[in-house]
Amino acid sequence: MRLETAPAQTGPMVPVMYEVLSRRRDLDDTFTLELAPVDSAIETPTMGQFNMLWAFGIGEAPISLAAMEDGRLFHTIRAVGSVTNALCAMSVGDHVGVRGPYGTGWDLQGAAGKDIVVMAGGLGLAPVRPIITELFANREEYGRAALLMGARSPDALLYRDELEAWRARLDIEVEVTVDSAAPDWRGDVGVVTTLLPRVPFDPPTTRAFVCGPEVMMRFGARDLSELGVPLEEIFVSLERNMHCAVGHCGHCQLGAEFVCKDGPVLPWTVAEPLLRIRER
Repeated sequence: MRLETAPAQTGPMVPVMYEVLSRRRDLDDTFTLELAPVDSAIETPTMGQFNMLWAFGIGEAPISLAAMEDGRLFHTIRAVGSVTNALCAMSVGDHVGVRGPYGTGWDLQGAAGKDIVVMAGGLGLAPVRPIITELFANREEYGRAALLMGARSPDALLYRDELEAWRARLDIEVEVTVDSAAPDWRGDVGVVTTLLPRVPFDPPTTRAFVCGPEVMMRFGARDLSELGVPLEEIFVSLERNMHCAVGHCGHCQLGAEFVCKDGPVLPWTVAEPLLRIRER
């Protein structure tokens, strides 16, 4: 939907108008929207934060930032409900309301001098993609680097062209696996944590960033810890039912924490006990 005017942002609950510059199909049900401000813009996000994207007349949904270039926002969205279906159906020139950025982000700068392990499952590659691009931009500041990527099947691998480009680089180890595949698949089959022994890193001086399905993050954090990565150096991104994004509605509250503002990125020392709490 294209609107002629954009409301001025006067508070955290008021969206800013953005225009769809491009729409790319990544998977059968997954699209990346490139958004540019129509007039005013939101504050500059940090990697790992999320925005609330508003499909007019339908509602809004929290979507992590997959990239940001020259003020343009890139959001990778899977069509799983009324709002995300509407967002994925947007055309170039349509308008989207954007609130944000919200939440905590990935602390890559605090990992200077450390080895870096990024573990992603499925759509979880989108929120960690900025880590990879930032790592490449300042490669000399970090030690060894590895990306471990898992998906349900080869057809469910996100950003396949970028994955191939990353695998061709000499300054990062990239390993990919799938849960199941046809006989012509020549890659690995199995859970993503089985890839850990393949990549070189020094556990006591490693920082890990993990994003994906909750069960994958649990086992990923466990296996990283068993290898010797300090629990406080394992960061995960939680996904919960976020509505307001400012800690008012309580939909994403886990104990005393609100995933929308105290998270979504948390060290495993904080995240692990929160994941034992049943979601409202």
